[in-house]
Amino acid sequence: MYKYLAGASVAALLAFAQPVAADETNNGEVREAGLHTHKEVSLGERAWPDSIARYTFDSGFTFEYPDAVRGIFVTGHSAGGARFERLLELTDNTALNAMVIDVKDDFGYLTFHPEEGSRFADISHNMISDPEEMMRTLEEHEVYPIARVVVFKDSVLAEARPDLSFTENGEVWKNRRGEAFVNPFLEEVWEYNVEIAKMAAEMGFEEIQFDYVRFPEGFERRDEDLGYDSGNYTDRPGDNVSRRVDAVTEFVAYAREELAPYDVDVSVDIFGYAATISEAPGIGQNFSMISENVDVISSMIYPSHWTPYFGLDKPDLYPYELVDEYSKVENEVLGALDESPTSRPWLQDFTASYLGSGNYLNYGKAEVEAQIQALYDNGIYEFLLWNAGNTYTENVDYMLDLDPSVLESND
Repeated sequence: MYKYLAGASVAALLAFAQPVAADETNNGEVREAGLHTHKEVSLGERAWPDSIARYTFDSGFTFEYPDAVRGIFVTGHSAGGARFERLLELTDNTALNAMVIDVKDDFGYLTFHPEEGSRFADISHNMISDPEEMMRTLEEHEVYPIARVVVFKDSVLAEARPDLSFTENGEVWKNRRGEAFVNPFLEEVWEYNVEIAKMAAEMGFEEIQFDYVRFPEGFERRDEDLGYDSGNYTDRPGDNVSRRVDAVTEFVAYAREELAPYDVDVSVDIFGYAATISEAPGIGQNFSMISENVDVISSMIYPSHWTPYFGLDKPDLYPYELVDEYSKVENEVLGALDESPTSRPWLQDFTASYLGSGNYLNYGKAEVEAQIQALYDNGIYEFLLWNAGNTYTENVDYMLDLDPSVLESND
């Protein structure tokens, strides 16, 4: 595991570890927030020096980890708009109990305005106008809050700092969708994203979910054509593939260590196919190595995202079979680790009509339940639902015939 604890981070921790003040909330309650003495925080093999008091951050909010996380994706616009009420009704009236909320979105913008003077003020949008009120509402509705932080896909930072990105003919390189990426080799990029994750932890999120923790798709085909800085990996032994894997894995380990004082779980989204191969050479994702450095691994196993695989010619037509076959592979890979994270896959709650006639199903109640059933049949009891527009299928039975005692014995 990558061992890193910047001196600046220790200084920041000590700065936090001062007497805390009570802040009065909008409803007149007094909520105390700050750093309090807590259990010993372990940073891998590195422990806090005896001269430093051991603290963990307390946002002042209280969220209990549910029997099993069953969550939905929520954009910043939805979290800060009228749709939020409808999504709360969904979690209130079903077995869904968690929301993955955009804190840093797919473009690189913050979805809220940080405190005055923040270095991130210029990248913030007022999608969530009152983050504290949002967190209080989630607390009241007993919705487990997960912050989504999109890491290396970041057009905003790439355009502002081409030196942190990849260039072609003197311009920031973009993929066919017009998206730019920043460079996973550079620790300045790591620190930038982890500082945003820390803000999310201070807001009260119980988990930080990092997405796009990878190089651009197909990077191995353009590696030699793009201009970029390899940072501390320039002289690292091995080939470009191993260096990319090292950079991605070590970012995850760094993020987990830096977030340890905040007592949050760390999760990573990863391509589902990464579990079926030793490593994804272009994008730098090694399923096992990443899994060893996170609390939760969330494979994106949407049936629509697979080419013919597992003997299925058109995977989108087989939601149960695809998830069932994938789950068997993932269970085997995670079972080989000394300590495995919680598996919490992303499932498909959208229709992939872009696949063309005969290649897709209209996904509704039956198709969503089929994916969930496949997970349950393989002993995987947590999941997240993806719908980019945050419009989720009605009347889905998220528990199916699952005996609640199974979840109790799984704790």
